[in-house]
Amino acid sequence: MPWLIDLTGQQLWAREAIAALSAGGVALAESDAAGGGSSAGIIFSASDSQDLRAALGAAEYGRSRVMVIGPPGGKLKPWPVLDAGAAECIAWQGQVPAVSAWMQRIQDVEAVLDSVAVREKLTGNSPAFRSALRDLVVAARFGHGPILIQGETGTGKELAARVAHAVSHQRGNLVTVDCTTIVPTLMGSELFGHERGAFTGAVSVRTGACSGADQGSLFLDEVGELPLDLQPELLRVVQEGTYKRVGGDKWLHSKFRLICATNRDLKGEVAAGSFRADLYHRIAASMVTMPPLRERVEDILSLFARFCREVSGSPADPDVDSSVQDVLLRRAYPGNLRDLRQLAFRIAARHVGPGAITPGDLPREDRPVSTHPAPAAGTAAGGDPFRAAVASAVDRGLGLREIKERAAEAAVEVAVERSGGNVHSAAAMLGLTDRAIQQRQARKTGPDGACQTPEDSSSATSRQ
Repeated sequence: MPWLIDLTGQQLWAREAIAALSAGGVALAESDAAGGGSSAGIIFSASDSQDLRAALGAAEYGRSRVMVIGPPGGKLKPWPVLDAGAAECIAWQGQVPAVSAWMQRIQDVEAVLDSVAVREKLTGNSPAFRSALRDLVVAARFGHGPILIQGETGTGKELAARVAHAVSHQRGNLVTVDCTTIVPTLMGSELFGHERGAFTGAVSVRTGACSGADQGSLFLDEVGELPLDLQPELLRVVQEGTYKRVGGDKWLHSKFRLICATNRDLKGEVAAGSFRADLYHRIAASMVTMPPLRERVEDILSLFARFCREVSGSPADPDVDSSVQDVLLRRAYPGNLRDLRQLAFRIAARHVGPGAITPGDLPREDRPVSTHPAPAAGTAAGGDPFRAAVASAVDRGLGLREIKERAAEAAVEVAVERSGGNVHSAAAMLGLTDRAIQQRQARKTGPDGACQTPEDSSSATSRQ
């Protein structure tokens, strides 16, 4: 059940709003803490307070979407509240049906996110990934326009396109055209088909991708590779649903959902004149950016387990030695999911028996550099205590990302101690926002309030 927190001190307008929501059939469980396992919640707040930001940070950690309701008259400004993590911020005007519809939409979206149609194609629970997936579901399930999926190579754009088609209401097939693998002179035939004799080698009629996608979805992978002279024809079929086969003079009709993917900066290409502005604005009706693996470190171990199951055929996740987990979490993945998948395949090929995946299962080129004894203080570190600490971390095999993360955690802990527990003062001391401090504290303590060590965090990730 969605939860409710009243931070107003039971001001009259808030009490009346809560009573109106209850009378209108909006079931809410009053709570002192955000989250509680529900996908949605409401916070009543008269101002943008520290308590509000702390509650929003806790809700984000607990994967809850939050509507913040402020007093009548718009005294609570929405933009800072949205920046702090709220999904919606409104002034109370008695809009019970609108609040009820919003709550229902949140629950509908989360149900799709956790459905088999999504889970069998895309895996992850990190905030960055869930946010991108939520945007994708909203655009595909509840929208009707074209979708542009952006992201670095290997971030799962094609899988995202398959999810978009699976959760949409399109009745036809998903037809995929990889714009990088087709000879430019044959791209028109690939998309629109051709008549017999249209060009040398055209010995029979070809219907083309637009025809095959009728009543379904047409996915153009790496749409930035589409030749400039074909872009007006694609724009016509997207806008009007009409096209001609190569070598034909008859207008044909097709109605489909267009999904495009690219790892290019299409806005930059529009500015450079290599991609049509009108086509760009047409295909980018809804934009979704798939995050790189470095922004979803929490998902690495569960993805690794999935890839190991894929290659081994086993229904169970493999046990993974803690040393191997540490390597997986600290390693760079320039190819993102594709890179991690290939690593899992290499390790699975070397692994023997039913036991855990151990350090020896890693190919030599994938192992971390051997550690060496730490230099004496004041020698290699040049007498600088901070540099000595970094040198010690490097010698113990820590990667740059982990060194930065641990240094940031230590800095936050020191600042909070120096400020006597005052989050605002600690944030000012470090040049951060209050929410950044709260998020780090939430990640450090874990969802149940217990302090987590880095080893606890890694183990928790592996159990997801």
